[in-house]
This record gives sequence, C-alpha cells and structure tokens, in this order.
Amino acid sequence: MKLLTYKTNSNTQKLGILQNDTIIDVELLGHKTNEIFPKSMLELIDAGMEEVSRISDILAKANENVIAAVSISIAEITILAPIPKPRKNIIGIGLNYTEHVAESARTLDTSNELPQKPVIFSKPPTTVTATNTNILLNPKLTQQLDWEVELAVVIGKKGKYVSKENAMDYVFGYTVINDISARDCRRAGQWIVSKGQDTFAPMGPYLVTKDEIENPHNLNLSLTVNGVEKQNSNTKFMLFNINDLIEDLSTVFTLEPGDIVATGTPAGVGAGRNPQEWLWNGDVVEATVEGIGTLVNTVEEMDN
Repeated sequence: MKLLTYKTNSNTQKLGILQNDTIIDVELLGHKTNEIFPKSMLELIDAGMEEVSRISDILAKANENVIAAVSISIAEITILAPIPKPRKNIIGIGLNYTEHVAESARTLDTSNELPQKPVIFSKPPTTVTATNTNILLNPKLTQQLDWEVELAVVIGKKGKYVSKENAMDYVFGYTVINDISARDCRRAGQWIVSKGQDTFAPMGPYLVTKDEIENPHNLNLSLTVNGVEKQNSNTKFMLFNINDLIEDLSTVFTLEPGDIVATGTPAGVGAGRNPQEWLWNGDVVEATVEGIGTLVNTVEEMDN
C-alpha cells in the first residue's frame, strides 16, 4: 500500500492511500463502511500491518459509489511528509556505501577505512519537511550545503536485541529522505549541527508498506540538481543492510513504532566532487528511490 499524509484547503492533516492519481481518504472510507480506521500515519503504524491488511480488504470490497465518495484527485491536495512530526529524532547512518566512504575520506575529515560497525547520528524532528517545500539555507551558518539521497526504513513495532534473522518483522515500510548536510558545520567530529538544521530532512512523498517492496536491498536510488544527475546507485551496495542496522541499533537502544532510520547515501555528493559543488538559492533537488517516488525540493536562502 502506498500511503501519504496530506491536507486540503481545510489544513487538517489526513491519512490517504494513493491509487493511480487518486487519493483514498482513510478516515472517510471508515465512515462509509461503518469501520473505525486510524486518522494519522503514526496511528496506523501503531496499529500494525494487520490494520493495513484490514483496510486493504475493505477497500477491495467497496463498491463504486463508496470509492467515488471517498476519493479526491491528487491535484486537489497538498502532500505533507509521511510522518510530519516524528516522535523522536531520525536515526541517520553515515558512510554506509563503499564509494561514499572513499569520497568522504578524500574531501572531509573521515577515515578511508570501511566502518566495522554502523556510524550512527541523528536529526531532530524539526528537520522534517515535505516534497515541494523549501530547504532553508542559512548563509550565516553554511556555505557548503550538500545533498544525500537515502532509503529510509520506518519501524513498525517495538524491538530490543533484535536478531538479523528477525529484523524484517520490525519494519513497517519505506520512504525517501534527502539527508541535507552543511559540510562546514561539523564540530569536533560531531555531525548534528551539520545534519540537524531546520528542513534538513525532506521526506516522502509517500510511505510504501513493506509488502509492496519485494527486496529493499535491490532498489535504484538517484538524485538530480537542476535536472543534472549527481547520484545513481542501488541499495544492494550498502555496507550494512537493513537487517544489520536493525540488529545493531536495537542493541544500542529500543526501537519503537514510527522510528525512522535513514540508511545512508551512495557516492556523488557535492563534497566529493572535483571541484566541490554546493546547493544555492533556487536550486531544485530531486531525490528518487525505486518503487517509492520522487522527492522535490527547492533551496531558499534565508534573509536574516
């Protein structure tokens, strides 16, 4: 199921299902079929994949009149981030593609040795923004704004000390994140100032449940700036795959429903180019992951 959070002119956040170019309003579907469904993405994640299956079954059985009554054109809505305000920081994974390790070692102060364990950082909930919104560039903080397309994993149930073999049982679905980074804002090896500024985690446009993705470890991911391709790779090149990450992360701290894990970016970031390239006011960045969608954002320089 391809899910989204959206709003109409009422500005009320709503949970929807994308079918072709039509949005199915989940709450309204419940009203029309005498069912009670979750009203938000986090409520649906809390309810689990069983609730996704229940909604899917009822939707499949609904007649044409019901479908028409609960449908709205995608042209009439504003798409929000799938989880507009996460309950906790986004969990980021650094240096998780071999070629990105190499390019980072050439141009940043990172090691050229492959990590032996996942490199973990975080991004505050206030970094989240939706597709078709602006990435804010604060020139007083950075002159080195960079891009990073990533597959993001959304956790579906609470887990501690999860084994690799059972890791996928804890996944709810997947979305796209652009891990925006201010390369000149790292402090003594710490990344949160570089990664954690407002709007530095564009997310979406959709959240695809895990049953729709046959193999998350074989998805093409790419990114363009002003229509020019900068990144193009595949999740099969991750150093630590999703199973590895969930096992490691759940050893460090408890994973909970709605947690978001950004799994790292491949080579092609601006810092790794010769000469280096950065994002500036008006640049349009498009981040795509196969089977999920394309996230589009424009850089806006802050006037402060």
